[in-house]
Amino acid sequence: MLGKTVQFPGRVLHLTEDAAQLKAQLYDGATLPFDPGRKLVDNISTDELTPGWVCYYYDETLARYCLVGLRGGNVKQDAIKNGGFAVIVSGVSKGCGSSRETAPYSELKAGIRLVIAKNIEKIYGQNCQNIGLLTSTDFSLLSRIERGEAIPIEEFTKGLDPIAAEIVRHGGLFAYNQARLAGATTPPAVTTALRPMTLCEKIIAQRAIADAKTGRTGIPAVAPGDALFVRTDVRFSHEYVTPMAEALFRMGLGKDAKITDPASVFAFRDHLTFLDQIMPEAHVKMGLREQAASLATVQESFTRKQGVKLYGEVHRGGKLVGSEGICHNIVIEDIAEPGQLVIGTDSHTCMAGAIGCFAFGVGSTDMANSWFTKDVRVKVPESVRVNLRGSLRPGVCAKDVMLHLLADEFFKKGDGIGKVLEFGGAGTMALSLDERATLTNMAVEAGGFTGIIEADQVVVDYIANQRGADRARLQAQIVKADPGASYCKTFDIDLGTVEMTVASPGDPRNGITLRSLRQKAKTKVHIAYGGSCTGGKKADMDMYAEVVRKAVAKGRTLQAKTYIQFGSQRIRDYAEKVGYVQLFESAGIELIDPSCGACIKAGPGVSFTADEVTVSAINRNFPGRSGPGQVWLASPYVVVASAFLGYVGGPDEL
Repeated sequence: MLGKTVQFPGRVLHLTEDAAQLKAQLYDGATLPFDPGRKLVDNISTDELTPGWVCYYYDETLARYCLVGLRGGNVKQDAIKNGGFAVIVSGVSKGCGSSRETAPYSELKAGIRLVIAKNIEKIYGQNCQNIGLLTSTDFSLLSRIERGEAIPIEEFTKGLDPIAAEIVRHGGLFAYNQARLAGATTPPAVTTALRPMTLCEKIIAQRAIADAKTGRTGIPAVAPGDALFVRTDVRFSHEYVTPMAEALFRMGLGKDAKITDPASVFAFRDHLTFLDQIMPEAHVKMGLREQAASLATVQESFTRKQGVKLYGEVHRGGKLVGSEGICHNIVIEDIAEPGQLVIGTDSHTCMAGAIGCFAFGVGSTDMANSWFTKDVRVKVPESVRVNLRGSLRPGVCAKDVMLHLLADEFFKKGDGIGKVLEFGGAGTMALSLDERATLTNMAVEAGGFTGIIEADQVVVDYIANQRGADRARLQAQIVKADPGASYCKTFDIDLGTVEMTVASPGDPRNGITLRSLRQKAKTKVHIAYGGSCTGGKKADMDMYAEVVRKAVAKGRTLQAKTYIQFGSQRIRDYAEKVGYVQLFESAGIELIDPSCGACIKAGPGVSFTADEVTVSAINRNFPGRSGPGQVWLASPYVVVASAFLGYVGGPDEL
């Protein structure tokens, strides 16, 4: 347990937009007093805290590379660790993007004890709580810290639910869970009276741990703000995170600890499959090739020891060609079902919400704990209702809808942080399952807890046909929102008004219509990338093929290096069966077997210089995400059209 007060004897690092002031703090020992007018860096993603290559480490080595990915390149190796800092201060939206727990862990091990920002993103904030890194949005604490004042621990539990507050007081999730399992602390009972509930609220109520001793689940109702533990149906991790979670698992529970119900746990070798093809020579010299390879080795050993299903590599003719599939695509194809509760060590776990389950990303500590307890803590989130009506224009798809939605001030200001995006309406249900998955996948780009869509006959038929599952059982599992359920905000969008939309480099919330971009100078494109969990589905292949056929018929040739990567081997088989593979290859497009690849700067399609421009079908374009170049987010239609045009443009321009 932490004491009643906390002191921060180290220095305060203000992540200011003024490069000279930032360098002075980092390298000259300068101390900046608190100034409310100082412009701080906003939207610091976890990719900037720990770039992809840093995540090959999962121990205290992470401290050396804390914040080396921060835009501007001013934070060098060991700068945070050797700077004697105890507090880091930034602007709006700290910790957006990936669920990687390496990000706050690198801060903690570099000596940081407190993170202050105007908004703390949901997964990042929970990861901080889990490892004992304090957070606050109260900038008035800074003057008190500067005076050397001992700050009451309750300042850091303000606004937290009772479970989160106790985790903070205990100094982390493992310490709290040890006390919980020993009966030394008990989560407060949820006493919410029966009320109309949203989709996620109903699933949470069904999966709520009603009696920890007997394992009984289910309570009458929950409401936003209620804190509880919920029983998971599916738990999965990938090779980026499994080793860190496994180390925490052994550290917290002993070297012989066993996973509870391993049949409901899955692992994926899907993130770093093609890393060798693009790893810079400088990283090779640092020994990162071997370090990265060890992640897969540790994961394979762990899954074999624990009896966990591993979706691994695929070889043809004795040669590695790719992965079985990206975890999010496989979870929909093979694993999750309507009404279930799914957790994964990846922020895009929310993609599975397309089939009517409550799916969300967690960090390494949450996953390590869930391997033993089979539960995970949840603070019931507020829900935003997104009603879609009408029909999409030709050349417009779900990716445009999400970029249009994310550009709303509600999300740009950070008001969507921690919210559920519940999509509904006739326009939503008229979309294919793949297009629905684009909506739920990108809910996290709004800072959202997750995205979800009520399952229907389309979902039942898909799962039954794909896996031979019992239709009646699947139908009985469908959860529907109650009439009269409460939403903190409602968007009503006529799909017919949505235009082709792109997001300018830096943030998925930088959406502008393609029409308005055309009115400016043409944006030259060097790389066109179609792939990732968001852009590598069957429906995306259909869109790529439609534009390629049109371009070829018009006598067009590629004006940019172009890649299309499949989300799973089933999707690749589909593309082969309908003739897309031959079509794409004949047009000069490089095809890549399944892997996360360029989306996480770990495969063909990445940029290598800052002046390269990529137009991409991936889900996020934070600085450094797919290389040092500038990344424009766009739909599959726009990505391939731009490849033939040589600039960011639409299929109508062909």
